[in-house]
Amino acid sequence: MGSQPSATQAIDGLIERLNEEQRAIFEGLNSPAQIQAYLDRTPYSTEDTDRSPRSVIRDGVAHCLDGGLFAAAALRRLGYPPLLVDLLPEPGTDDDHILAVYRRQGCFGAVAKSNFAGIRGRAPVYRSLRELAMSYFEFYFSIDGHKSLRAYSVPLNLARLDSLNWLWDDAGAAEVEKRLYGLRAIQLLTPQVAAELTPVDRLTYEAGSLGVNWGGVYKPKH
Repeated sequence: MGSQPSATQAIDGLIERLNEEQRAIFEGLNSPAQIQAYLDRTPYSTEDTDRSPRSVIRDGVAHCLDGGLFAAAALRRLGYPPLLVDLLPEPGTDDDHILAVYRRQGCFGAVAKSNFAGIRGRAPVYRSLRELAMSYFEFYFSIDGHKSLRAYSVPLNLARLDSLNWLWDDAGAAEVEKRLYGLRAIQLLTPQVAAELTPVDRLTYEAGSLGVNWGGVYKPKH
């Protein structure tokens, strides 16, 4: 069995597959805030296809998984482990949501691509992954105003999946999605608390929906 590539080798494998313009963009992202700003400028993809970081920068579009993979790659170039956490909704009510998480001075932050303004990145001020996940709660709502966040996954270290070539191969990105679905989930709410939740208020709904591409919004099954 061959050894896994180092973080530097993995990122070099992506960079060598970018053209000069793409390489300049990627190598110009020198902080989590700059990575988040890049994803914020990138139009939301409504396609049912997964893009590797290479394809995100080539095509100029991304949905939340694509954005999470891209953010993990860009954070990895800065020396952070490429970690994804999956935020999980009440089944049948909403999409799950991918965060690229990082840790600075003992606190967690996140970079994320979302169709909804309130569930993008977070500054590294949260003392635990649970605190980080709960910071999304009030802004994580379905199209019908249902507060839908229920759990978060244990982190997935993408360095362990480098053999899938997820940094530049769309098939590898799709395989990462399958691995995410198999992660252990940590519940945030008891069933009793969830049953007593009120709908999201109008102002939060309007603020969170600012700039939404409605063609990419999950249609609840209830």
